[in-house]
Amino acid sequence: MLKINKNKIIQFILLFFGAFILYTSGYNSIQNNNIERINLNSDFNIINKKDVSAQELYEESWSIIKNNYYKKDLNEQDWARWKNRYKNKIKTQEDAYIAINTMIATLNDSYSKFMTAEEFQEQNRSINSKLYGIGINIASVSGKIHIVNVLKNAPAYNQGIKAGDIILKVNNDDVSGQSIYHVAQLIRGDKDALLDLEILRGNEKFSKTIKREEIKIKTVDYKKLNEDIGYIRISSFIGLDTTKEFVVALNKLKDSKGLILDLRGNSGGLFQNATVIADLFMKKGVIVQVIARHNKKNIYSASQKGCIYENPLVVLIDEDTASASEILSSALHDNNRAVLIGTDTYGKGLVQKIFPLPNKTGMNLTIAKYLTPKGRDINQIGIEPDYKVSIAHNDFVNNVDSQLDKAKNYLEKEIKK
Repeated sequence: MLKINKNKIIQFILLFFGAFILYTSGYNSIQNNNIERINLNSDFNIINKKDVSAQELYEESWSIIKNNYYKKDLNEQDWARWKNRYKNKIKTQEDAYIAINTMIATLNDSYSKFMTAEEFQEQNRSINSKLYGIGINIASVSGKIHIVNVLKNAPAYNQGIKAGDIILKVNNDDVSGQSIYHVAQLIRGDKDALLDLEILRGNEKFSKTIKREEIKIKTVDYKKLNEDIGYIRISSFIGLDTTKEFVVALNKLKDSKGLILDLRGNSGGLFQNATVIADLFMKKGVIVQVIARHNKKNIYSASQKGCIYENPLVVLIDEDTASASEILSSALHDNNRAVLIGTDTYGKGLVQKIFPLPNKTGMNLTIAKYLTPKGRDINQIGIEPDYKVSIAHNDFVNNVDSQLDKAKNYLEKEIKK
């Protein structure tokens, strides 16, 4: 049987490193974890439908960066030089996109980016945990696109697609050797549109025509590993429903004597999700320190009423644990609330804010950096685990999870104390 690292599976959600603070009212501030101020159940739709000229789009982008970027010196440059650099030269939307991207590139900040209308809409869908597709998870193995999982009752499931099938063609395009992200873009599309797949199952080739539907993405999975130990995995913090899903999982496992929280492969998402979840494990203490422009500091602290689980806790981390995942990991670790097992994390200590721009476009802009509760700056450094455990090649081949095994062994000893 094919063994695949499930942390690397593409689930047709937008994957990126980010800790995003939402722009809309109700999300801008959650000082002291005032959960009541956060509507986690509403749709996230901040499309700016105002139509402006390409020149005006550029000028508004320039102004937002000037007034909001976390470094007042804007990477040690005179930002005024960009204001009129393309004056009367931007004629088309494509001209504006190129000019804005050129301007942002001078910040030397890979996390700040401009998004076209299509890209911004895709990000919004990810935040809503909604997309239009057929309900499959895929992985690229030796240049072949394998279907790893099929969501129950999704369009692919209803058409008889199975885990283990190999996708050969999408709408007559040969996908062998193509990047997994390119294949994902081919499979996603408009609701109710038809998708033609050529599938290989064993030695048999066959075709299926499947209608795309809205797929609801879950970001939290949970289970009991044994009578005493529970397990919760958060695959992403990007969804508005992530916190709600997590509370459901934690309530199901609240009687566990020990809990494993798996953040491996979780590249981040919404800042608020990380801070609210941290509060569920902490009676007191600082969750994170956010340093904005002019060194303005905001401290996010736990509230005693938020804590609902107090038993021993282990957090699994790896090199792809980033941003919002690092906020949660460091909050639990620095407050002696959890032990970290795995490998050093990614090291992304910057926070972006989502700005809707005219013409249905948008921008993710770095507006702050964050420090751990103990004041550590982990950007480009990462967080070191208490117990460093790597996944060896043979473990991967044999589907052995040595990091999870270490976590179980640790908790079993703690429970016996």
